[in-house]
Amino acid sequence: MPNYAYGGQALMEGVLMRGRDAIAVALRHPDGRIVTATERLQSGIHGKPYAKWPLVRGLVVLYETLVIGTRWLVRSANVQAEEDDVELGKGSIAIMLIVTFAAAIAIFSLLPLFLSSVVTQDVEQGWAQPALEGVIQVAIFLGYLTLVSRTPDIYRVFQYHGAEHMTIHALEAGDPLTVDEVRKYPTAHHRCGTEFLVVLVMLSIFTFSLVGRQEPLVMIASRLIGIPVLAAVGYEVLRLGARYRHNPIVRVIMFPGILVQKITTKRPTDDMIEVAITSMQEALVADGNAVPAGSEVFDSEPMRIGPKPAAGDVAPAVSEPSASTSEPPLEP
Repeated sequence: MPNYAYGGQALMEGVLMRGRDAIAVALRHPDGRIVTATERLQSGIHGKPYAKWPLVRGLVVLYETLVIGTRWLVRSANVQAEEDDVELGKGSIAIMLIVTFAAAIAIFSLLPLFLSSVVTQDVEQGWAQPALEGVIQVAIFLGYLTLVSRTPDIYRVFQYHGAEHMTIHALEAGDPLTVDEVRKYPTAHHRCGTEFLVVLVMLSIFTFSLVGRQEPLVMIASRLIGIPVLAAVGYEVLRLGARYRHNPIVRVIMFPGILVQKITTKRPTDDMIEVAITSMQEALVADGNAVPAGSEVFDSEPMRIGPKPAAGDVAPAVSEPSASTSEPPLEP
């Protein structure tokens, strides 16, 4: 069993697994093939000594997860649309992330702040506004997840999310990576990105309840500044929660995250588990680790990266990573 905590992310008809120094992707092509790719983690800060500091490592992992995850989510959608020649540049990804962040902050942070401030403007208790703000945040968060999960495409993504978690469970248990062994495990995982978001919401409710009602500009600034701070703290809480998961008190505290994963993860089909297993095996090999003995190996071929080659040309190869040390990733 590897001494590194592997994580991952569901894609459109596929799974991304993140290892120590590289990511691996496996996708189910529309024609039924499994196509794969590996990519080194090269954010410029990956592997730096300060990237392992507490309260810094979480922001580093979150940044890499968002940038790489967004790029591969778009690539996976392109594969399903048979548009492999479409490739987003760094500028396009940066714009997409900025717009996404702005929309998320406006909907999940500033909107609850505005609504709670209006409703409680005549209430004298200082804790009433942040308490109501937290309730509204939770309602919007759960409502959004429930709504998007009803769409067929997102439902399938959530099935791949479940396959990803189940495969990681099997690896951590030391089982061979086979469909039958993987299927024994639950779809929820204690290092899931969904659980991280739940921890973040809980921390924000607690923190801003202590701050109480302030001037409007102060409250807005505190939310904007507090998001990265709380994210850094939330990552450390998630790590501690994973380390001491067998403690009854910790299990109770972290249980809301498991409940929310009932929305964001679904039981996968066998062919989805095959894709997740293939992605994990590629990630293990990329990190120089052995695939568990007795694992199933499914037919796959390298994914074409970049523009479609002309007849007789060779598709660009993806470089193999080298081993180093880093922090365990989130699992969206």
